[in-house]
Amino acid sequence: MEGRRCCSPQSDRGPAEPQEDPIPAKRSPDAGSKVDMVQLEGGTFKMGADGAEIWAADGEGPVREVTLDSFWIDQTCVTNDAFAKFVEDTGYETEAERFGWSFVFLNQLPKAHRKKAELITVQGTPWWARVEKADWRKPGGPGTNIKKLGAHPVVHVSWSDAAAFAQWAGKRLPTEAEWEFAARGGLEQEIYPWGNELTPDGKHRCNIWQGKFPHEDTGEDGYTSTAPAKAFRANGHGLYQCVGNVWEWTADWFSPSWHRTAEMKNPTGPESGTGRVIKGGSFLCHLSYCNRYRNSARSQNTPDSSTCHTGFRCAMGN
Repeated sequence: MEGRRCCSPQSDRGPAEPQEDPIPAKRSPDAGSKVDMVQLEGGTFKMGADGAEIWAADGEGPVREVTLDSFWIDQTCVTNDAFAKFVEDTGYETEAERFGWSFVFLNQLPKAHRKKAELITVQGTPWWARVEKADWRKPGGPGTNIKKLGAHPVVHVSWSDAAAFAQWAGKRLPTEAEWEFAARGGLEQEIYPWGNELTPDGKHRCNIWQGKFPHEDTGEDGYTSTAPAKAFRANGHGLYQCVGNVWEWTADWFSPSWHRTAEMKNPTGPESGTGRVIKGGSFLCHLSYCNRYRNSARSQNTPDSSTCHTGFRCAMGN
């Protein structure tokens, strides 16, 4: 498939107010802990996909054999509760807080604010709002909070914010190859972490959009926004919600072609770029527009961008 880019708006913010120490040197008292992580033995697997459902322009194919060393990876995305501990310990301010705004999907705004929202057109997606004071504590902007969302993935975090958290935790962001190997759960060339059927036996296995995109999400899977990080069954490796719910930052710079000629042993992506790879899709993905809630699907965003549907999980070497 060619055509539509992912519905992830990219920042054109320009330089933010500088922080004295943008990546805190302080480390968590539990830095390097492997609690709530899974050890994967590594090995060789088939990465990418070929077929009618892939987005060729994203560089999703061709299928290639990739070899990885053993590594550890978080079972879930980093939650609001976990991110709050990081902020409390370091005083870190996210880029959304320093810029003073972030991107919010229109239906995530409080109804009273929707008519006044500053809508934008990004890659032909006029359903995003540039919302002042939207950040990880206020995911829908002013009038919203995370009081009941402690177990949900943290959102409105840029790649830089994710990297700062990982460093504090004594971890790192996974490479794209590590992320995809982990998401596949031990299955070979299946579309989703659990197999090839989106809803096996009629049961929802991930948090995506149901209904008519972008106007109505019926919430048939139980959610019309983020879901708790463990809301759906884990894959064969014990990882939760690798597809749907929130896009996940990876360590790699994005290129649609680098992998065609690069070494496929512990690949780390190109040395530079303008966007970082994001994987997994989100609760805003729908077959009719952004069918990227698949193991092999990939997209990108600029490292300073933040949205209401992007989070991350961490990894560690063996």
